[in-house]
Amino acid sequence: MAAATDYYQVLGVTRQATDKEIRAAYRRLARKNHPDVNPGDKAAEEKFKQISAAYEVLSDPEKRQKYDSFGAEWANMAAGGAGGAGAPYSQGGSAGFNFDLGGADLNDLLGGLFGRKGGGPSPGEDLQFEIEVSLEDAYHGSERRITITAQDTCPTCHGSGAEPGARRDTCPACKGSGRGMHFGGFSIGSEVCEKCHGAGQVPTVVCHTCRGGGAVERPRGVMVTIPKSVDAGNRLRVAGQGNPSPSGGPAGDLYLSVKVKPHPVFERKGDDLLVETPVTFAEAALGAEVQIPTMGGKVTMRIPAGVQSGQQLRLSGQGMPRRAGGYGDLLARLKVTVPRNLSPEERECIERLREMRSENPRERLLAGR
Repeated sequence: MAAATDYYQVLGVTRQATDKEIRAAYRRLARKNHPDVNPGDKAAEEKFKQISAAYEVLSDPEKRQKYDSFGAEWANMAAGGAGGAGAPYSQGGSAGFNFDLGGADLNDLLGGLFGRKGGGPSPGEDLQFEIEVSLEDAYHGSERRITITAQDTCPTCHGSGAEPGARRDTCPACKGSGRGMHFGGFSIGSEVCEKCHGAGQVPTVVCHTCRGGGAVERPRGVMVTIPKSVDAGNRLRVAGQGNPSPSGGPAGDLYLSVKVKPHPVFERKGDDLLVETPVTFAEAALGAEVQIPTMGGKVTMRIPAGVQSGQQLRLSGQGMPRRAGGYGDLLARLKVTVPRNLSPEERECIERLREMRSENPRERLLAGR
C-alpha cells in the first residue's frame, strides 16, 4: 500500500466520522471486497487489504489520534522506525494473508458474511416427530395439544448449566469468543465452541441435575396448529419448541411429519376425494337423484340413465381445500348393486326383461376386440 494513502478516503468517511460510522463503513466495504467473495480478483484483494489497514488504525482511538497528528508517518513517529505498528498486514495464512485488526473480531465485523451465524450462544437443536391427523382435521383445520418427550430447561440451573451460586469463567478453549475456529489470532468461522457451546463462559461448578447441559429430558405439552389442506408427508413447524440452547440462546424448532389416518368413507387423491357410491339396478338403468356424503355434509347428485358400474361422476368444489384457495372435486365412483332374495314378482319382471333384451355384453370380448 502506498505510504500516502488517506485512510479516511479508503473507508469513504470524513475526519469527523464517529466510531459507529467507521465501523459501518468497514463492514460494508469488507463484505463487498472480501477475497472469499471475489476469488482470484487481485484488485479486490488489494482493496480488502487497504480497508483492513485503514480500519485497524481508525478503529483504535490511540492510533487514530497519532494518525490525525502525523498522517502517513504516524507509525514511524510512534515506533521510531518503519518496522513498527505501521505494518497492518503480512503475507501468510490460509487465505494468503493475515490481518491485525487491533483486537477486533473480523467475523463479528462482517456481520455473518456468507450467511453464517456469528458468535454468541448457539441455538438449541431442532426436533422431529410424527403426528397423525384425521381427514376432518385436514379439511377443517384444527388445533391440538400433543405431548412429546424431549429436553426441557433444567429446573435447578434454569438453563445456565451452573450449580446455583457458582460463578462462570471465560471459556479456556475459545477465550470467550464462543467459536471453535481460529486463524491468525482471530475467529473467522461460525463453528460453535464445543466446550462452552457458544456462550464464551463455563461454570466453575456444573449443575448436579443436568450435569452442566442446562436441560433435562421429560414430557411436555405443545400446542400444534393443523392448517387446512395439510397432507401426508407435509411437515409442520412449531417455532421455539425444539431443544433448549445449551448456552442461553434461542430454543430450536419442532418439526412434525404429517401422517393422515385412513377414512372409512373417503379416499384422498391430492386435492380430490373419491367415494364409492352404490346404486341400484333401477337407478343405474333409469337415472335418479341420490344423496351422497361430502366432507361438508350431504349433497344431491344426479345419476344419468344408463350409467355403468365403475363409472365416475365428478362434483366440482366438493373435495379438499387447496393451499392456493378453492377446493378440489369429489369423485363418485358408481357401483351397481345386484338385488338378492328376489320375490316371485321381482324374478318374473327380471326374466321378462331378459327375454326382451337379446344383446350379449360379452360379444366383443369373445371376438377378441
